[in-house]
Amino acid sequence: RAAGLGMRGRSGRAPREAMSRAGLQRSVILSAFIVLRAATGLSGDGRAVWSKTPSLSPVNESQLFLYDTFPKDFFWGAGTGAFQVEGSSENDGRGPSIWDRFVHTHLRNGDSTHGCSDSYVFLEKDLSALDFIGVSFYQFSISWPRLFPDGVVGVANARGLRFYNALLDALAQRNIEPVVTLYHWDLPWALQEEHGGWKNETLVGIFNDYATYCFQTFGDRVRYWITIHNPYLVAWHGYGTGAHAPGETGNLAAVYAAGHNLLKAHSKVWHNYNINFRPHQKGWLSITLGSHWIEPNRSENMMDIVKCQQSMVSVLGWFAHPIHGEGDYPEEMKTKLLSILPLFSEAEKKEVRGTADFFAFSFGPNNFKPLNTMAKMGQNVSLNLREVLNWIKLEYDNPRILIAENGWFTDSHVKTEDTTAVYMMKNFLNQVLQAIRLDEIQVFGYTAWSLLDGFEWQDAYTTRRGLFYVDFNSKQKERIPKSSAHYYKQIIRENGFALKESTPDVQGQFPCDFSWGITESVLKPEAVASSPQFSDPHLYVWNATGNRLLHRVEGVRLKTRPAQCTDFVSIKKQLEMLARMKVTHYRFALDWASVLPTGNVSSVNRQALRYYRCVVSEGLRLGVSPMITLYHPTHARLGLPAPLLHGGGWLNAATARAFRAYAGLCFRELGDVVKLWITINEPNRLSDVYNRSGNDTYRAAHHLLLAHALAWRLYDRQYRPAQRGAVSLALHADWAEPANPYAASHRRAAERFLQFEIAWFADPLFKSGDYPPAMREYLAAKRGRGRSGSALPRFSEHERGLVRGAADFCALNHFTTRFVMHEPQSGGRYDSDRDIQFLQDFTRLSSPGRLAVIPWGERKLLRWVRENYGDVDVYITANGIDDQALENDQLRKYYVEKYVQEALKAYLIDKVKIKGYYAFKLTEEKSKPRFGFFSSDFKAKSSIQFYNKLISNSGFPSENGSPTCTETQRNKECTVCLFLVQRKPLIFLGCCFFSTLVLLSITIFHKQKRKFWKAKNLQHIPLKKGRKRVLS
Repeated sequence: RAAGLGMRGRSGRAPREAMSRAGLQRSVILSAFIVLRAATGLSGDGRAVWSKTPSLSPVNESQLFLYDTFPKDFFWGAGTGAFQVEGSSENDGRGPSIWDRFVHTHLRNGDSTHGCSDSYVFLEKDLSALDFIGVSFYQFSISWPRLFPDGVVGVANARGLRFYNALLDALAQRNIEPVVTLYHWDLPWALQEEHGGWKNETLVGIFNDYATYCFQTFGDRVRYWITIHNPYLVAWHGYGTGAHAPGETGNLAAVYAAGHNLLKAHSKVWHNYNINFRPHQKGWLSITLGSHWIEPNRSENMMDIVKCQQSMVSVLGWFAHPIHGEGDYPEEMKTKLLSILPLFSEAEKKEVRGTADFFAFSFGPNNFKPLNTMAKMGQNVSLNLREVLNWIKLEYDNPRILIAENGWFTDSHVKTEDTTAVYMMKNFLNQVLQAIRLDEIQVFGYTAWSLLDGFEWQDAYTTRRGLFYVDFNSKQKERIPKSSAHYYKQIIRENGFALKESTPDVQGQFPCDFSWGITESVLKPEAVASSPQFSDPHLYVWNATGNRLLHRVEGVRLKTRPAQCTDFVSIKKQLEMLARMKVTHYRFALDWASVLPTGNVSSVNRQALRYYRCVVSEGLRLGVSPMITLYHPTHARLGLPAPLLHGGGWLNAATARAFRAYAGLCFRELGDVVKLWITINEPNRLSDVYNRSGNDTYRAAHHLLLAHALAWRLYDRQYRPAQRGAVSLALHADWAEPANPYAASHRRAAERFLQFEIAWFADPLFKSGDYPPAMREYLAAKRGRGRSGSALPRFSEHERGLVRGAADFCALNHFTTRFVMHEPQSGGRYDSDRDIQFLQDFTRLSSPGRLAVIPWGERKLLRWVRENYGDVDVYITANGIDDQALENDQLRKYYVEKYVQEALKAYLIDKVKIKGYYAFKLTEEKSKPRFGFFSSDFKAKSSIQFYNKLISNSGFPSENGSPTCTETQRNKECTVCLFLVQRKPLIFLGCCFFSTLVLLSITIFHKQKRKFWKAKNLQHIPLKKGRKRVLS
């Protein structure tokens, strides 16, 4: 920054130049000291904030959104600045300020303040706004030129005095505590013109006179005083960058001279109040200091941490260190700015040190913009209010803190739906709550900024920051509460964040026949068995030292055995993984193009069908039942046989008939071992493929729906009587919440999302046999306004009868909850037809792929299904999250636990007929988000054991209660099966060895037996006379 501002000479520079000869040596020593302190993270040193060991867990409770309340006596308020909202700059005796002059000479968009909120005229409306929110204090500033037009204390302007007395009296009647700022940047122009403003030390005494008058006049009703609001911006932008009044630039020495005088002015006023007024007024006095926050590029790099510390010291430490610290500027500043930074005498150090009764802190957009507001030092700017509060705690011995300004801005065209401001407030307030409850930081109050829309300094009227909207061009300047006002009112009423969205966890279990499953995407069949050693009769020699190839030995034929399913290596792997998962069901998809390469049942790939039958039969041996998806398209791969794809795909009605034939083949070949079928996975997501126009999207969806219905009718008529299975399709079913719950348009957008996303297919199947009326009507209204040319296809009476009721259960793939807002869009595409914009709630726990973890959304979805479609059986056929961890996937464990818990609540409390839960997914894919319980090289993750426990417990049984389902034989069999699958060669050799031992034993036994009988028979042979029988 110093390079951007010129340095002018000053008197007394010779001693400074003499001192600078030791500067380099001091700088080296200081740098070494800083690195040492950063490395050790000593108590009382803010560097320890960055040196903390980061939590490796993505679900660390100390980092998650905190549902809790603030302390009982927490101080809730709202604030304004006089120049921003009072108006009437030339009325009732008010003198001009430096900002009146600056507006006319420097700002194109701020012609005057005539168009502001006119609080001077409409005081009662401001008071009504405060009543609406329910604040406990109101922070406002006194306009110095309104009381004393030329800045010098004399006879006060009576009409200005009357205004502030009326304001204070009205606040007292409402039991609202005033927090009064003496100087919020509107220096009387006469003082700038005569003395040069804050560059001149004369203003220290003049400001003290002004403060004394205010203490005398208003101190009987004011207990909290702020001397100066954000002196950093006054000095830096007023006398350095020129972004603020008086608009001076180029003289860095003037910047630090102004800052020095602001510090001395504050110090003088504090001592004045402490000696002359505190004894009988019993008040407190401070100065509001503002700052940004900054994070190191590399958290483990000490030099980056040093740069972050220097950045904070150069802004917040500039004023905080003398007042809240040691009475002097930080060593880093004194070393770097040796030639231009004013010096405090020892007496002045004692005078300035400790001159604040609490730490008043400002954290808002003016501390971050324009870009030259702060020294980034090559590091990353952050809005982490909690961390900067921790920095203050460490640097200044855990002071009591008042958040004297906090909030964000919206563009000027935004009226009452200030959704961004709501989320920023939510984030900031929760960070304050975390700082209080988890970090033991003494924050005792919070000021939402600003109460009203008004003049926003260098931005003039191009941005808005108020809780209340004001039409500046209207005569009455009504204060209309924005969404942020409603939200802040709720926070104050509840004194924090109540956990309304989710009820407490329940203890209970799912029924014994509940399906605990794992989902996989499309299984590509192996063309030939990967283990042909038992089916190939030839003998081979391996050239291990040469070309390393196998060479057939001619003339030698070996015995073979029939091919087996486990000859497929991929099936072996799946069996091993399924055995470890201990699930009851396995959902996977067939590859239509592999089974029917031509799309015609006259040309069937029997090897592919054999492979799929092997997957099913071997799974059943493990006690794992299949749920088979016939067709699983994605936006990257449509998955149709090539002839059908070239024939127009799903835009061609013939594809639906081809699908029925394909489904019939699968039912015939696999139906005896498959009882749960999904015809099509997520047909409501093919808008990514058929996106040329909305009509293309709706036409393709129409044919997909008919294809499913044709397949279902075929199964119902021809195969169900013998096979007794169930058939449905699986919908992508994320829940939707209004991004701004206080905006009616957002609430309507959330319901519209559900209509376009889920009811689009669910209504025809489970209700009327036709598309949702709300969807048809909305598209018709858009066509009428000329904003879309889209229209839903019409079902014939025959088609309506075909589709209605063509589903045995409701299958939902649910992953997250989306926050939606109304955003009018033109064009003829499906996405624009919905008039919906998504908002990412950054206060929520999210995955690397930005999937928000919002478990209660699942329960709301299940209730919505029951309310709209009755007591239909429901399967959650896919539910999962991406987790970067290769082994200890804590995010996945947290996700599965919370989502299964919400499903249990829906089952036990809401009486939703949930029949199964399928976690997504078995294995992750390379170079894609890591959704798998197993890595791409089949390594198991720790979430498997957690899911095993859920399955074995069938939910969340009470600690003392006995399980409703006894330990099933299936789990024991799976353990044995896993051993058999993994140790098959060893078992085979063991069996051979055991058989050999048995044969040898039998052979030896028979030989001994023959000898025995031979000897016995010899005893009966007659001997000649005179011979003796000899027996051995």
